[in-house]
Amino acid sequence: MSEKRRDNKNRVLRNGESQRKDGRYMYKYNNENGEAKYFYSWRLDKNDPTPVGKKRELSLREKIRKMEEDKLAGLLPGASNTTVLELVEKYVSLKTGVRHNTEANYRFVINIIKKEPFGKMRIDRVKQSDAKAWLIKLQKDGRGYSTIHTVRGVVRPAFQMATDDDLIRKNPFEFQLATVVVNDSVTREAISRADMRKFLKFVEEDKHFSRYYEGFYILFHTGLRISEFVGLTINDIDFREMKIHVTHQLQRKRNMEYIIEDTKTSSGTRDIPMTSEVAECFRRIIDKRPKAKVEPMIDGYSGFLYLDKNEKPMVALHWEKYFQHVVEKYNGIYKIQMPKITPHVCRHTFCSNMAKSGMNPKTLQYIMGHSDIGVTLNTYTHLTFDDAKEEMERLAKA
Repeated sequence: MSEKRRDNKNRVLRNGESQRKDGRYMYKYNNENGEAKYFYSWRLDKNDPTPVGKKRELSLREKIRKMEEDKLAGLLPGASNTTVLELVEKYVSLKTGVRHNTEANYRFVINIIKKEPFGKMRIDRVKQSDAKAWLIKLQKDGRGYSTIHTVRGVVRPAFQMATDDDLIRKNPFEFQLATVVVNDSVTREAISRADMRKFLKFVEEDKHFSRYYEGFYILFHTGLRISEFVGLTINDIDFREMKIHVTHQLQRKRNMEYIIEDTKTSSGTRDIPMTSEVAECFRRIIDKRPKAKVEPMIDGYSGFLYLDKNEKPMVALHWEKYFQHVVEKYNGIYKIQMPKITPHVCRHTFCSNMAKSGMNPKTLQYIMGHSDIGVTLNTYTHLTFDDAKEEMERLAKA
């Protein structure tokens, strides 16, 4: 009968257990593919002390017991050694055919995780309290609520994938974000009609910015997304039927590559009615449009309304900067300050103005290209007491 194997403390070692020359314990097993895998620990049993200078961890037999419990629960043995960063990278790698904005968001989140100790944690050791503590840390480090919302929007489904794949028992990110971090994001409110008129008058009379007046006016009076607006070509403006054909959007990637994408949602593909004032703005833009030496063509589209100094189509960033500079110039002149205005504020202002004017919510939903009526109806919740009073008085006279 063969002699039983023992460790340096004369304890009998079980099947698969062994002790290396440096004193470290090892457990060998085969995974579901028949491949040899190993566990290591400086302690055989939970009652063993941790050697001086070594990091405290589970004993070898505690690790073996956990693996056996995971097997009973249907979890894959050893697969949970995956780190948070590795999990998120795998999740992102499976997201093919996404829009370039979504792809940029994925890269942004991965870059954040790479810098965080949390990214090096094994996914099987992440508890819900760890997940919450990490998000709180991100906010304390100066990350805004919207950034944290974006991060969680990638990490949570990544952990759900690990749960579905039987790598972990429970998704630690299944909680309401607002119960953990403070929503300090600034809501992009619509500006008043008075401020809109002041802004447009200032632009119209300014020597430099007046060249963009028509674009500003159109954004305030159509509800177009900025990516839709910059993607418009001459052929998309139907002066005969007085409508704007919105079928695509223009984007510029980080590497300065220009691409045409479908509208944000299927509801985003639509025809927007033009007022005579909006139509006149489009006519002036087309009339003033300089003839390019080489007409730029992006994915088969040409005839873009605005070109930059390099004869490339203007993109969202151009207009965001124009709005910023106009407001800064206005506020440098006048004591009563103009609020922050962005292309999205224009869109929200148009939506709010239409709601205040009594436009049917379903009609407004169509014009805005909202796939969810709830998004449109949220605009109606921003109406004031004066709006309610005016509406009641109007109905009383009807």
